[in-house]
Amino acid sequence: MQNVVKTKFENGDGPTKIYRDLARVISLQTIKLWIKKVRNTDSIELSSPPGRSRTARTKANILKAKQRLDQKRLSTRRLAAEMNISKSSIHRILRKDLGCFPYKKIKQPKLTDVQKKKRVTFSNWVLNNYTKSDITRWLFSDEKYFDLNGIYNNQNDRIWAISREAADKRGAIYETTKFPVKVMVWLGVCSEGLSVPAIIEDGSMDAQRYIDEVLPIALECGNEMLGEHWTYQQDGARPHIHYLSQKWCIDHFPSFISKDRWPPNSPDLCQFDYSLWNELAKLMHWKKITTKELLIQEIKHSVKKIEKEKILNFVNDITKRLRIIKETGGEYVR
Repeated sequence: MQNVVKTKFENGDGPTKIYRDLARVISLQTIKLWIKKVRNTDSIELSSPPGRSRTARTKANILKAKQRLDQKRLSTRRLAAEMNISKSSIHRILRKDLGCFPYKKIKQPKLTDVQKKKRVTFSNWVLNNYTKSDITRWLFSDEKYFDLNGIYNNQNDRIWAISREAADKRGAIYETTKFPVKVMVWLGVCSEGLSVPAIIEDGSMDAQRYIDEVLPIALECGNEMLGEHWTYQQDGARPHIHYLSQKWCIDHFPSFISKDRWPPNSPDLCQFDYSLWNELAKLMHWKKITTKELLIQEIKHSVKKIEKEKILNFVNDITKRLRIIKETGGEYVR
Protein backbone atom coordinates (compact mmCIF):
# COMPACT_ATOMS: atom_id res chain seq x y z
CA MET A 1 0.00 0.00 0.00
CA GLN A 2 2.88 2.35 0.73
CA ASN A 3 4.32 1.69 -2.73
CA VAL A 4 0.94 2.40 -4.31
CA VAL A 5 0.81 5.76 -2.56
CA LYS A 6 4.39 6.51 -3.65
CA THR A 7 3.67 5.62 -7.29
CA LYS A 8 0.49 7.69 -7.45
CA PHE A 9 2.28 10.64 -5.85
CA GLU A 10 5.13 10.41 -8.37
CA ASN A 11 2.52 10.35 -11.15
CA GLY A 12 1.26 13.72 -9.98
CA ASP A 13 -1.66 12.78 -7.72
CA GLY A 14 -2.14 14.86 -4.58
CA PRO A 15 -2.88 13.39 -1.14
CA THR A 16 -6.61 14.09 -1.31
CA LYS A 17 -7.00 12.36 -4.69
CA ILE A 18 -4.95 9.39 -3.49
CA TYR A 19 -7.15 9.21 -0.38
CA ARG A 20 -10.30 9.08 -2.53
CA ASP A 21 -8.85 6.64 -5.07
CA LEU A 22 -7.99 4.22 -2.27
CA ALA A 23 -11.60 4.37 -1.03
CA ARG A 24 -10.51 5.99 2.25
CA VAL A 25 -8.94 2.74 3.46
CA ILE A 26 -5.93 4.75 4.65
CA SER A 27 -6.42 8.02 6.50
CA LEU A 28 -5.56 11.27 4.76
CA GLN A 29 -3.14 12.10 7.58
CA THR A 30 -1.21 8.84 6.99
CA ILE A 31 -1.03 9.48 3.25
CA LYS A 32 0.38 12.96 3.87
CA LEU A 33 2.96 11.49 6.26
CA TRP A 34 4.09 8.93 3.68
CA ILE A 35 4.34 11.59 0.95
CA LYS A 36 6.46 13.70 3.28
CA LYS A 37 8.84 10.75 3.72
CA VAL A 38 9.08 10.31 -0.07
CA ARG A 39 9.93 13.98 -0.47
CA ASN A 40 12.58 13.85 2.25
CA THR A 41 14.23 10.51 1.40
CA ASP A 42 13.30 9.91 -2.25
CA SER A 43 13.28 6.28 -1.22
CA ILE A 44 11.14 3.45 -2.55
CA GLU A 45 11.43 1.57 0.75
CA LEU A 46 9.22 3.35 3.25
CA SER A 47 9.64 2.41 6.89
CA SER A 48 7.02 0.04 8.24
CA PRO A 49 4.78 1.29 11.00
CA PRO A 50 5.82 0.14 14.48
CA GLY A 51 4.15 -2.85 16.06
CA ARG A 52 2.27 -5.73 14.49
CA SER A 53 0.41 -5.32 11.23
CA ARG A 54 -3.26 -4.57 11.46
CA THR A 55 -4.80 -7.99 10.90
CA ALA A 56 -7.85 -7.95 13.21
CA ARG A 57 -9.20 -4.40 12.88
CA THR A 58 -10.33 -4.85 9.29
CA LYS A 59 -13.44 -3.25 7.85
CA ALA A 60 -15.12 -6.65 7.78
CA ASN A 61 -14.43 -7.30 11.48
CA ILE A 62 -15.49 -3.79 12.46
CA LEU A 63 -18.80 -4.24 10.63
CA LYS A 64 -19.28 -7.72 12.09
CA ALA A 65 -18.65 -6.45 15.63
CA LYS A 66 -21.19 -3.66 15.15
CA GLN A 67 -23.81 -6.08 13.84
CA ARG A 68 -23.26 -8.48 16.76
CA LEU A 69 -23.63 -5.65 19.30
CA ASP A 70 -26.80 -4.40 17.61
CA GLN A 71 -28.33 -7.88 17.78
CA LYS A 72 -27.65 -8.71 21.43
CA ARG A 73 -25.70 -7.75 24.55
CA LEU A 74 -22.27 -9.42 24.60
CA SER A 75 -19.19 -9.18 26.78
CA THR A 76 -15.87 -8.41 25.06
CA ARG A 77 -14.70 -11.93 25.97
CA ARG A 78 -17.74 -13.55 24.34
CA LEU A 79 -17.55 -11.29 21.29
CA ALA A 80 -13.85 -12.07 20.82
CA ALA A 81 -14.57 -15.81 21.03
CA GLU A 82 -17.40 -15.63 18.50
CA MET A 83 -15.28 -13.64 16.04
CA ASN A 84 -12.13 -15.70 16.70
CA ILE A 85 -9.92 -12.69 17.42
CA SER A 86 -8.19 -11.52 20.59
CA LYS A 87 -10.00 -9.69 23.37
CA SER A 88 -7.57 -6.76 23.05
CA SER A 89 -8.40 -6.44 19.34
CA ILE A 90 -12.12 -6.41 20.14
CA HIS A 91 -11.49 -3.75 22.76
CA ARG A 92 -9.67 -1.57 20.20
CA ILE A 93 -12.43 -2.08 17.62
CA LEU A 94 -15.07 -1.04 20.14
CA ARG A 95 -13.19 1.98 21.46
CA LYS A 96 -11.24 3.30 18.47
CA ASP A 97 -13.29 2.19 15.46
CA LEU A 98 -16.86 2.21 16.77
CA GLY A 99 -16.43 4.91 19.43
CA CYS A 100 -18.11 2.77 22.09
CA PHE A 101 -17.62 3.06 25.85
CA PRO A 102 -18.41 0.41 28.50
CA TYR A 103 -21.31 1.75 30.56
CA LYS A 104 -22.24 0.17 33.87
CA LYS A 105 -25.78 -0.94 34.52
CA ILE A 106 -27.62 1.51 36.74
CA LYS A 107 -30.45 0.85 39.15
CA GLN A 108 -33.75 2.65 38.99
CA PRO A 109 -37.25 1.87 40.28
CA LYS A 110 -39.50 -0.26 38.13
CA LEU A 111 -42.59 1.89 37.74
CA THR A 112 -46.05 0.44 37.22
CA ASP A 113 -48.60 2.10 34.95
CA VAL A 114 -50.55 3.21 38.02
CA GLN A 115 -47.44 4.81 39.54
CA LYS A 116 -46.62 6.58 36.27
CA LYS A 117 -50.15 7.97 36.14
CA LYS A 118 -49.83 9.28 39.71
CA ARG A 119 -46.50 10.89 38.83
CA VAL A 120 -48.08 12.70 35.89
CA THR A 121 -51.01 13.78 38.06
CA PHE A 122 -48.65 15.18 40.69
CA SER A 123 -46.55 16.98 38.08
CA ASN A 124 -49.63 18.61 36.57
CA TRP A 125 -50.88 19.64 40.00
CA VAL A 126 -47.59 21.30 40.97
CA LEU A 127 -47.00 22.98 37.59
CA ASN A 128 -50.57 24.31 37.50
CA ASN A 129 -50.71 25.54 41.09
CA TYR A 130 -47.15 26.63 41.96
CA THR A 131 -44.74 28.98 40.25
CA LYS A 132 -41.00 28.35 40.21
CA SER A 133 -40.71 31.05 42.87
CA ASP A 134 -43.29 29.25 45.03
CA ILE A 135 -41.27 26.03 44.91
CA THR A 136 -38.19 27.85 46.25
CA ARG A 137 -40.26 28.14 49.44
CA TRP A 138 -40.63 24.38 49.79
CA LEU A 139 -38.65 22.54 52.44
CA PHE A 140 -37.80 19.15 50.91
CA SER A 141 -36.85 16.37 53.34
CA ASP A 142 -35.54 12.83 53.52
CA GLU A 143 -33.92 10.28 55.85
CA LYS A 144 -30.96 7.98 55.39
CA TYR A 145 -28.94 5.53 57.49
CA PHE A 146 -25.22 6.21 57.96
CA ASP A 147 -22.96 3.60 59.54
CA LEU A 148 -19.31 3.22 60.54
CA ASN A 149 -18.50 1.27 57.36
CA GLY A 150 -19.03 4.43 55.36
CA ILE A 151 -19.03 4.36 51.57
CA TYR A 152 -16.61 2.51 49.36
CA ASN A 153 -16.18 2.18 45.59
CA ASN A 154 -13.67 -0.52 44.68
CA GLN A 155 -13.68 0.60 41.03
CA ASN A 156 -11.94 3.85 41.98
CA ASP A 157 -9.50 2.55 44.58
CA ARG A 158 -6.57 0.56 43.17
CA ILE A 159 -3.11 -0.27 44.54
CA TRP A 160 -0.30 -0.94 42.06
CA ALA A 161 1.96 -3.76 43.29
CA ILE A 162 3.85 -6.82 42.02
CA SER A 163 1.64 -9.29 43.91
CA ARG A 164 -1.57 -9.55 45.94
CA GLU A 165 0.49 -9.96 49.10
CA ALA A 166 2.48 -6.81 48.37
CA ALA A 167 -0.72 -4.92 47.62
CA ASP A 168 -2.28 -6.05 50.90
CA LYS A 169 0.75 -4.77 52.82
CA ARG A 170 0.33 -1.39 51.13
CA GLY A 171 -3.26 -1.00 52.27
CA ALA A 172 -5.27 -2.85 49.61
CA ILE A 173 -7.70 -4.30 52.17
CA TYR A 174 -10.95 -2.53 53.04
CA GLU A 175 -12.31 -3.98 56.27
CA THR A 176 -16.00 -3.86 57.14
CA THR A 177 -17.97 -4.73 60.25
CA LYS A 178 -20.77 -7.28 59.90
CA PHE A 179 -23.19 -5.30 62.07
CA PRO A 180 -21.84 -1.72 62.08
CA VAL A 181 -23.14 0.94 64.42
CA LYS A 182 -25.55 3.16 62.49
CA VAL A 183 -27.70 6.24 62.93
CA MET A 184 -30.57 7.63 60.91
CA VAL A 185 -30.19 11.18 59.62
CA TRP A 186 -33.07 13.48 58.65
CA LEU A 187 -32.29 16.58 56.59
CA GLY A 188 -34.29 19.34 55.00
CA VAL A 189 -33.25 21.46 52.01
CA CYS A 190 -34.65 24.63 50.49
CA SER A 191 -33.42 27.60 48.46
CA GLU A 192 -31.86 29.05 51.62
CA GLY A 193 -29.71 26.00 52.27
CA LEU A 194 -29.76 22.87 54.41
CA SER A 195 -31.49 22.48 57.74
CA VAL A 196 -29.73 21.21 60.82
CA PRO A 197 -29.72 17.40 60.80
CA ALA A 198 -31.98 15.41 63.10
CA ILE A 199 -30.16 12.31 64.36
CA ILE A 200 -32.11 9.18 65.32
CA GLU A 201 -29.52 7.21 67.29
CA ASP A 202 -31.11 4.00 68.52
CA GLY A 203 -33.48 1.70 66.69
CA SER A 204 -35.73 2.46 63.76
CA MET A 205 -38.08 5.39 63.35
CA ASP A 206 -41.82 4.98 63.75
CA ALA A 207 -44.54 7.62 63.53
CA GLN A 208 -44.22 8.66 67.18
CA ARG A 209 -40.46 9.18 66.95
CA TYR A 210 -40.97 11.08 63.72
CA ILE A 211 -43.44 13.38 65.47
CA ASP A 212 -41.32 13.79 68.61
CA GLU A 213 -37.78 13.98 67.19
CA VAL A 214 -38.01 15.16 63.58
CA LEU A 215 -41.07 17.27 62.81
CA PRO A 216 -40.36 19.95 65.48
CA ILE A 217 -36.89 20.43 63.98
CA ALA A 218 -38.41 20.65 60.49
CA LEU A 219 -40.87 23.29 61.69
CA GLU A 220 -38.21 25.35 63.44
CA CYS A 221 -35.80 25.24 60.49
CA GLY A 222 -38.53 26.02 57.98
CA ASN A 223 -39.67 29.06 59.94
CA GLU A 224 -36.10 30.31 60.38
CA MET A 225 -35.11 29.89 56.73
CA LEU A 226 -38.36 30.64 54.89
CA GLY A 227 -40.47 32.79 57.21
CA GLU A 228 -44.23 32.41 57.62
CA HIS A 229 -45.36 31.05 54.26
CA TRP A 230 -43.71 27.82 53.15
CA THR A 231 -44.51 24.20 52.30
CA TYR A 232 -43.15 21.01 53.85
CA GLN A 233 -42.44 18.03 51.59
CA GLN A 234 -41.99 14.43 52.70
CA ASP A 235 -42.10 11.16 50.77
CA GLY A 236 -44.39 8.19 51.27
CA ALA A 237 -42.41 6.42 54.02
CA ARG A 238 -44.62 4.70 56.59
CA PRO A 239 -43.90 7.08 59.50
CA HIS A 240 -44.74 10.03 57.22
CA ILE A 241 -48.14 8.80 56.06
CA HIS A 242 -49.35 7.66 59.48
CA TYR A 243 -52.55 9.50 60.39
CA LEU A 244 -50.92 11.00 63.51
CA SER A 245 -48.02 12.38 61.46
CA GLN A 246 -50.42 13.79 58.89
CA LYS A 247 -52.48 15.42 61.64
CA TRP A 248 -49.36 16.97 63.19
CA CYS A 249 -48.43 18.44 59.81
CA ILE A 250 -51.93 19.87 59.32
CA ASP A 251 -51.89 21.42 62.80
CA HIS A 252 -48.40 22.95 62.68
CA PHE A 253 -47.03 23.59 59.17
CA PRO A 254 -48.19 26.59 57.10
CA SER A 255 -48.62 24.10 54.23
CA PHE A 256 -47.47 20.58 53.40
CA ILE A 257 -47.71 17.95 50.65
CA SER A 258 -50.21 15.39 51.92
CA LYS A 259 -49.83 11.64 51.49
CA ASP A 260 -52.52 11.67 48.79
CA ARG A 261 -50.47 14.06 46.65
CA TRP A 262 -46.88 12.80 46.71
CA PRO A 263 -46.34 10.10 44.03
CA PRO A 264 -45.04 6.68 45.16
CA ASN A 265 -41.72 5.21 44.05
CA SER A 266 -40.30 8.61 43.02
CA PRO A 267 -36.74 9.10 44.35
CA ASP A 268 -36.01 11.08 41.18
CA LEU A 269 -38.07 13.89 42.71
CA CYS A 270 -36.02 13.91 45.91
CA GLN A 271 -32.77 15.90 45.73
CA PHE A 272 -31.32 13.81 48.55
CA ASP A 273 -31.85 10.49 46.78
CA TYR A 274 -30.35 11.49 43.45
CA SER A 275 -27.56 13.73 44.70
CA LEU A 276 -27.40 15.38 48.13
CA TRP A 277 -26.80 12.27 50.23
CA ASN A 278 -23.92 11.39 47.96
CA GLU A 279 -22.52 14.93 48.22
CA LEU A 280 -22.63 14.69 52.01
CA ALA A 281 -20.98 11.26 52.10
CA LYS A 282 -18.13 12.42 49.84
CA LEU A 283 -17.34 15.32 52.18
CA MET A 284 -17.06 13.14 55.27
CA HIS A 285 -13.64 11.93 56.50
CA TRP A 286 -14.52 8.27 56.92
CA LYS A 287 -11.09 7.13 58.10
CA LYS A 288 -11.44 9.32 61.19
CA ILE A 289 -14.82 7.87 62.14
CA THR A 290 -14.40 5.03 64.63
CA THR A 291 -17.32 5.55 67.05
CA LYS A 292 -20.96 6.56 66.87
CA GLU A 293 -20.14 9.87 68.53
CA LEU A 294 -17.53 10.68 65.88
CA LEU A 295 -19.96 9.62 63.13
CA ILE A 296 -22.61 12.05 64.39
CA GLN A 297 -20.03 14.80 64.81
CA GLU A 298 -18.73 14.32 61.26
CA ILE A 299 -22.25 14.33 59.80
CA LYS A 300 -23.08 17.64 61.48
CA HIS A 301 -19.76 19.15 60.41
CA SER A 302 -19.99 17.98 56.78
CA VAL A 303 -23.56 19.23 56.29
CA LYS A 304 -22.19 22.77 56.61
CA LYS A 305 -19.61 22.16 53.86
CA ILE A 306 -22.03 21.48 50.99
CA GLU A 307 -21.80 24.42 48.58
CA LYS A 308 -24.77 26.81 48.57
CA GLU A 309 -24.71 27.04 44.76
CA LYS A 310 -25.11 23.26 44.43
CA ILE A 311 -27.99 23.29 46.88
CA LEU A 312 -29.79 26.02 44.93
CA ASN A 313 -29.29 24.13 41.67
CA PHE A 314 -30.81 21.00 43.20
CA VAL A 315 -33.85 22.92 44.43
CA ASN A 316 -34.39 24.66 41.08
CA ASP A 317 -34.01 21.32 39.28
CA ILE A 318 -37.35 20.03 40.56
CA THR A 319 -39.42 22.09 38.08
CA LYS A 320 -37.44 20.72 35.15
CA ARG A 321 -37.92 17.15 36.40
CA LEU A 322 -41.66 17.64 36.79
CA ARG A 323 -41.93 18.82 33.18
CA ILE A 324 -39.98 15.79 31.96
CA ILE A 325 -42.30 13.46 33.89
CA LYS A 326 -45.31 15.20 32.38
CA GLU A 327 -43.91 15.01 28.83
CA THR A 328 -42.79 11.36 29.08
CA GLY A 329 -45.96 10.01 30.66
CA GLY A 330 -44.44 9.42 34.08
CA GLU A 331 -41.13 7.84 33.11
CA TYR A 332 -38.23 7.87 35.57
CA VAL A 333 -35.87 10.87 35.32
CA ARG A 334 -32.12 10.26 35.48
